[in-house]
Amino acid sequence: MRTAGTSLRQRALRKLVRQAHHPRGIVGWAVGWIFAHRRSNRQRNIWAVSLLDVQPADRVLEIGFGPGVAIAELAVRATRGHVFGVDHSQAMVRQATRRNAAAVRAHRVHLTHACVKRLPSFGDPLDAVLAVNSAGFWPDPVERLRELRRLLRPAGRIALVSQPRCPGATRDTTARAARELQDMLTQAGFTRLRVETLELDPPVACVLADNPTGMPS
Repeated sequence: MRTAGTSLRQRALRKLVRQAHHPRGIVGWAVGWIFAHRRSNRQRNIWAVSLLDVQPADRVLEIGFGPGVAIAELAVRATRGHVFGVDHSQAMVRQATRRNAAAVRAHRVHLTHACVKRLPSFGDPLDAVLAVNSAGFWPDPVERLRELRRLLRPAGRIALVSQPRCPGATRDTTARAARELQDMLTQAGFTRLRVETLELDPPVACVLADNPTGMPS
C-alpha cells in the first residue's frame, strides 16, 4: 500500500529529476551546485575533457555545460583558442559564467543560453565538441549530430559521454547507452568510433568519433 510519505518522496524525486534535466530558480541553482561539487561528477567531466586532447589554439564547444566544470577544464587547455558553451538553463548559464568569470572577461569563454536545436553562430569551424549526459535528451539526436558535423572542421573530434542515472543502473546499462550513442554517431556520418570507460558507480562511457570531411553524408 502506498503511504503518504512514499507519495511525497516520489513527487520530490520527480521534481529533482526535472530540475536535473532543466535547472530553474533557487532549486535549480542548488542542483547545479551539487553537480559542480559532487566528486564523481567532477571526475567524469575532467576525464571526458582529457580524452578530447584539446590543443592550445583549439575552438571547442560544449553542449549542456551545466555548472561549467568541463568548461573550466577546457579553458585551461585551450589557452589561445576559444571555448563555447550552450545550455538551455538560464540558471546554469549564470552559475557557469560565475565559475569561469576570468576567462569570460578575457573573451576566451563564451556561454550562451540556447538549446541544441537552435545553436548560435560560432564563426570559424570548431575543432572539438563535447556533450556530457545530454545527448539522450536532444530532439532528433541524429539530426542534431549532423548539424554538429557541419560546424566541425575536417578531422574534428566529438565526445558523447553517458553515465546512466536511472535507479538500479549497472555496467550493462552503461554498455547499452554507449551502443546507442555509437549508433547515433554512425548514422550522422562520424567515423573512427571508439569507446572509453571510467570505472565509477555506475561506469561512465565516452564515445569518441571523428568528422571525416566536415560535411554531412
